[in-house]
Amino acid sequence: SQGKGSWRSWVPLRGQHGPGLGSVPSTSRKGFTTVPCSSTSSARLYLSSLDSSIDILKKRAQDLIENINENRQKDHALMTNFRDSLKMKVSDLTEKLEDRMYQAYSQHSKVIQDRLQEFTLKMTQISHLETELKQACRTVETVYRDLCVPPEATTLEEPTYKDVEC
Repeated sequence: SQGKGSWRSWVPLRGQHGPGLGSVPSTSRKGFTTVPCSSTSSARLYLSSLDSSIDILKKRAQDLIENINENRQKDHALMTNFRDSLKMKVSDLTEKLEDRMYQAYSQHSKVIQDRLQEFTLKMTQISHLETELKQACRTVETVYRDLCVPPEATTLEEPTYKDVEC
């Protein structure tokens, strides 16, 4: 039991004694220290300790906020570097893909060109054969006419063709 004018208070302190408390007798309970305060100097000491604890908490909170902001800046820089690196890799891969496409186009163009030349040659041969065939048909037609024209026909008359086979 304590006398009149004295009171107990819970003061959050580091360890067993707060800053400036020296060897004040105290009892621990759940992270807090009980400090008997029986005079004005003890109250001032308590308030000073409380102010100091609040200042420490404010500083810790500010340090945490600064740490969070620094980590965010690092994360942002990391993502920027990652994005730039990724852009470079994608650009390189795209360039390689384009090169391969143009190589394939070149190879296909050569094959197509060779086949077009072959086709043109075949078409020229077909055209010559067609001309020869037309000439042969005219020759056959002329021979047929000569064989089927009766001898009594004059040159002034048009030859008449009969349905008779020659």
